[in-house]
Order: sequence, then C-alpha cells, then structure tokens
Amino acid sequence: MESSGAPQQIAEPAADEPLAHRRVVFGIVSIALLMASIDQTIVATALNAIRGDLNAELTWSGWTITIYALGQIIVMPLAGRLGDQFGRRRIFLGAAVLFTVASLLCSLADNIYLLVVFRGLQAIGGGAFMPTATGIVSEQFGRDRDRAIGMFTSIFPIGGILGPIIGGIIVTYWSWREIFIVNVPIGVLLIVLGLRFIPRSVPQRAARVDGVGAVLLGLTILFGMYGITLLGGNGATPADPFFIGAEVIAIVLGVLFVRHANRRAAPFIPISLLRGRGFGAMNAINFLFGAAVLGFGALVPLYAESRYGIQPLQAGTLLTARAVGMICVAGLAVFALRRTGYRTPMIGGFVLVAAGMTVMSVAPHGLTPYAWLALAAGITGIGMGLSIPASNNASLQLAPAQISAIAGLRGMFRQSGGIVAVSITTALLAHAQNGGLAQANSFVVFAVVLLLILPLTLFVPDHRGSW
Repeated sequence: MESSGAPQQIAEPAADEPLAHRRVVFGIVSIALLMASIDQTIVATALNAIRGDLNAELTWSGWTITIYALGQIIVMPLAGRLGDQFGRRRIFLGAAVLFTVASLLCSLADNIYLLVVFRGLQAIGGGAFMPTATGIVSEQFGRDRDRAIGMFTSIFPIGGILGPIIGGIIVTYWSWREIFIVNVPIGVLLIVLGLRFIPRSVPQRAARVDGVGAVLLGLTILFGMYGITLLGGNGATPADPFFIGAEVIAIVLGVLFVRHANRRAAPFIPISLLRGRGFGAMNAINFLFGAAVLGFGALVPLYAESRYGIQPLQAGTLLTARAVGMICVAGLAVFALRRTGYRTPMIGGFVLVAAGMTVMSVAPHGLTPYAWLALAAGITGIGMGLSIPASNNASLQLAPAQISAIAGLRGMFRQSGGIVAVSITTALLAHAQNGGLAQANSFVVFAVVLLLILPLTLFVPDHRGSW
C-alpha cells in the first residue's frame, strides 16, 4: 500500500492491480454517460412540444428518438474497435466534442427533418461514450472492473431523474430548444476534465475498420425503419409500393451484410461475438430487453399526457420515479453479483419490469392517475436495477479481452430493439382512434416480450462466486 517515491502512474497495472487515480477517471467518464442519459430522457419528455412547434407528424417526431438509437447502433461497435486501435482517450474526447457541437445545432433546427439530421450527428458522439468509457474504466480498475462497470448502472438512472425534471421545467417555462443547450456547458466541462485527467492508453494491435459492414448494417436498419415510418405517417398501407420497396431493400441489404461478415477476416461485427458460446443468448436478450424497456421508457411521458392529460412537467417525473426505483436497487445488485450469479437477478428483474408495465397499462384503482403511473414506473425501475448490472456483466465475462467491442455490441442490440419498438408503436398510434388506450395495449405487449426472455437466461453462463 505504501508505494512512495517510484513513478507508478503507468498505463497497465501490474498483476491486474487497480490504479490509484481510478476514482477521478471514473467520475469523468460518468459525466459523459450522465450527459447522454439526460439527453435521452429530456427528448422523451419534449416529444409533444417538438411535434407541435415544428408542425411534425407523430412518426417523424418519433424519429428524433429513432435516429439517435440508429446512430448509436452503428457507432458503438465501431467506437470499441477504434478505441482499441487509436487509443480510448482520443476517441472518447472526440466523441465529447461532436456530441457538444451537435447539441448546439439541434437547438437551432427550424424543421423536423433538420432536427433529425442533427440528432444523428449527436448520436455518433453519444454512441461512442459507453464502449470507450467501459474500456477506460476496465484499464483503471483492474480486477475490480466488474463492480466499476456494474456501477455504470447507477449513472443512467441519475440522468433519468435529472432529465425529466429539467426537461419538464424547460418545456413548461421556455421551449424544447433549451433541452439541447443544456448539453453544451456539460460537454465543455467534460472535454476540459478529460484532457487534464484521463491517461493515454496504449493502442493495441491495429485492426482495419470494416467500413463496408458498418454501412450495410446502417442502411439495413435505416430502410427498414423508414418503411415503418411511411406506414404510420402518410396513410400508407402494407400494399403501398414505397413501403414494400423500402422493406425489400432492407432485406437485401441485411442478407449482404451477413454474407460480408461471414467472408471478411475482421468484420464490423465478429461472427464469434454474434453466435459463439453464450453470445447468441445474450444478444437475443439484449435485443428483446431494448425493445421492451427502451421502447417503454421513450413513450411513457407521451402516454401520460395523451391518456390522462397530465402536464409535461409531471409526465416527465414519471421517468424520475422509475429512475429512483432503479437507483435503490442497482448498487446492492452490483455488489451481490459474485454471490448471486447472473441468472437469478436477471429473471427476477425481468418479471418485475413486466409487472410494472402491466400495472401502468390498466386504469387507476384507488389512486390518482399520476400516483398510479408513478407506482408502476417505480416497480419497473426496481426490476431494471436488479437485472441490468447482471446483464451488463454477463457478456463481458465471456471474453474479457474484448470488453470494448462487447460493450458496443450490447448497446447495439439494445438500441436496435428500442428502434423497432418505438418505430412500430408510433406507426400504430398514428392510426389509432384512442392513442392513450392503444399505447396502454403496447405496454402489455412489451411485458409479454420480457417474459419471453426468461427461457433464454438458462443459456447464459452464471459465474456464481467468480469473476
């Protein structure tokens, strides 16, 4: 413990020992995750305000969430690879600069299409935060990296608490544009602290980035979601030639992507991380979890406003109730992982989240609508706090040497599920006579999706008592 004198601040800790300045670095990368989390929940709260101010259809307003998730899908695996190749600090700080500038541009957009484009740029920066932050923290914490990475679970709900409150206040007393301005001073602070405190990491062996694979995957998802947007926003039917054309193009591009990944030595998404031992089950779990939980979270404020007439400020705090429930459990779940293993908290958490969604879908009993929805949101938060630390670490355990790439893939599958859920739900709501009731039914569907995950957890290595 007393290592006075000799220089010790080197990039790689001997014998997997944690570095002395690890807590400062953890705090800095947590600012980035907090900023991304705040931005996501703020936009969910301001969806109605954006829709009204820019004269946008509901489906295109939903694209402010969809394009952000799409950008993260592409960037997360790419950022992990680039961080390994060029240094995680460099990629992390570049992401912070792009996120900050794009936030400023979002605040200046004067139509929904321009806003969607700027949100896409913002997503490129935000998507690089998680994989690079995971790699940076893993370097700093050594053998304690499982607990440090698990603690990221508590960062997002803090943003979930701050985002809806800040967003609700801003939308109520100013306008939706200021929700993006909030990111600018936080981003500047992040860049300054990162330059000062995050150590340079030694680049690992160079691996050529698979740009063709990244483009094919991105276009596959883009055309698929565009077709769904046409179905929801322009009165198109499944027989509409534009809808059919978009979906056919998506299928063709998807087939080309799979063929390309199978033939390339170093594909954008390594096949071994898609269907190898344990990865197939975890990828399916992350996709379905993202569809249910990210889709649900993005639409809760809209649901409260459209079904019960709750004001934006109050509607936003429903996500705060969920975040509080998550924080109350997440810290304890992180430190219990080595004792409980991964399967038990995942199963218990998924069941609780499904129960909360079901409660939210039904009419209030003995409580005001707001109190009923807050209770339901709190139950989902407890379930998320129980399940997310385990699911975050389960795939990392399968290949600890590829932590950045795996963290990127995990985010990619969750965001893919979220994109599908938000796009399909907003398309259905655009045609529903009673939007609030239709959304309540969608929550029941999300709950069923979560229950379908339970058998998949049996294929996840449990690692009880070990790291």
